[in-house]
Amino acid sequence: MRSALLVAGTTSDAGKSVLAAGLCRWLTRRGVRTAPFKAQNMSNNSVVTADGGEIGRAQAVQAAACGLEPSVRFNPVLLKPGGDRSSQVVVLGRAVGEVSALSYRERKAELFATVLTTLDGLRDEFDVVVCEGAGSPAEINLRANDIANMGLARAADLPVLVVGDIDRGGVFAHLFGTLALLDPADQALVGGFVVNKFRGDPALLEPGLRQLDALTGRPVLGVLPWREELWLDAEDSLSYAADGVIGRPAPPHGDQWLRVAVVRLPRISNATDVEALACEPGVSVRFVTEPSRLADADLVVVPGSKATVDDLRWLRATGLADAIAAHDGPVLGICGGFQMLGRTIEDAVESRAGTVAGLGLLDVDVRFAPDKTLSRPHGDAFGEPVTGYEIHHGVVTRNAEAGLVTLPDGTPEGALRGRVAGTHWHGLLENDAFRRALLRWAAGHADRQGFTPAPDVDFAGRRAAQLDLLGDLVADHLDTDAVWALLEKGAPPGLPVIPPAGAPPVA
Repeated sequence: MRSALLVAGTTSDAGKSVLAAGLCRWLTRRGVRTAPFKAQNMSNNSVVTADGGEIGRAQAVQAAACGLEPSVRFNPVLLKPGGDRSSQVVVLGRAVGEVSALSYRERKAELFATVLTTLDGLRDEFDVVVCEGAGSPAEINLRANDIANMGLARAADLPVLVVGDIDRGGVFAHLFGTLALLDPADQALVGGFVVNKFRGDPALLEPGLRQLDALTGRPVLGVLPWREELWLDAEDSLSYAADGVIGRPAPPHGDQWLRVAVVRLPRISNATDVEALACEPGVSVRFVTEPSRLADADLVVVPGSKATVDDLRWLRATGLADAIAAHDGPVLGICGGFQMLGRTIEDAVESRAGTVAGLGLLDVDVRFAPDKTLSRPHGDAFGEPVTGYEIHHGVVTRNAEAGLVTLPDGTPEGALRGRVAGTHWHGLLENDAFRRALLRWAAGHADRQGFTPAPDVDFAGRRAAQLDLLGDLVADHLDTDAVWALLEKGAPPGLPVIPPAGAPPVA
């Protein structure tokens, strides 16, 4: 079949990732050999592949929707922002350097060749490749060097679906305006629209759908309803609202709630680590950005960071560092957060700040190495078998604490001292039995004796059920015959050009 299409979005967090995952699940359930693809992803949420590479988390989720192991081919270029103007560049799973927004343009031609070769290989191997765009295709300031949206669609001759989020408001303007800002050749590839996150009676939306079709000559192929269950594996930082509760916590299994405050660092990475906690009945997890929010927290989590020393400086500037030190309950640090809890961080790699003092809650020293650790280890923690994945430059050079995890050869990983714990492992909380043990540890140190972990929460099952729901939404609410037609024949010929049809030249 050797087909592919591109899911583009009117904005970041419009629904590209979830629609692509839903299409992957729907196609796979129909027996179609399907693979995901995102040419260029900008995200600090990433995972480690079986061969020791690194890709964006959304493509790992989409791979799971296809019944595949994550592969570096599914996300050949990953940008990991370490500051407002610089990012680490990861190509086919390996970090190759740091770039600014301007210097990155100089590498686009080389990277685009890698992108196209990788996509071509996937199309040879699979029946369908579901490609996800990045940001919006209507970012006219970036079009000339685009390798992820219409630049990719033009080069690979991909039909395009444009998805918009009606929950944010203005979806018709977003969809129409996105199309109108594309030049005629780009517009010719846009075969239809999808409306995401609709609440209410679809009949109320119908007149607008018909008008948009009349205005653009392109149909809305589906209206996906809002479903509150769809919150796991958030791809975009926009999904992490400060002071907002994560997920939909169920009532406690025991008599008391356990309140978890997760520090929303400016360069937070792999914040999805805490989503497993939010699946637990009686566990209320929220992101916080100022000290008062720790006052009633039982467990404080300091998550990963792509800019550990800079985010540690932010903790001190905001007063959160003092609040964490003063917190008399349990504290958990993950990856960069674990490094911050230690005595010292020696960094000549990310911030190049030299040796800086950590928060001193764990007697651990860390030095940043030029080469990034990428692995998928296993071991035991709190008496339970565990797996995880590591993505970090920091290496522990001295550890006077007991380990949180014990590796198969007896080597300790992380640190545990009383009410303070730390680990470099992402994904550790996804281990059900360990998570329950950690919650008991936290409740004990927080004096929440009435909290009891539920005995049967299956996080992997929750994730699989969400993928099935996405597949169901595509099957039930999209014109799947029209999607098949796009896959088999491409965008229909003779689609009208909507003015202004591209941005006018400027001096």
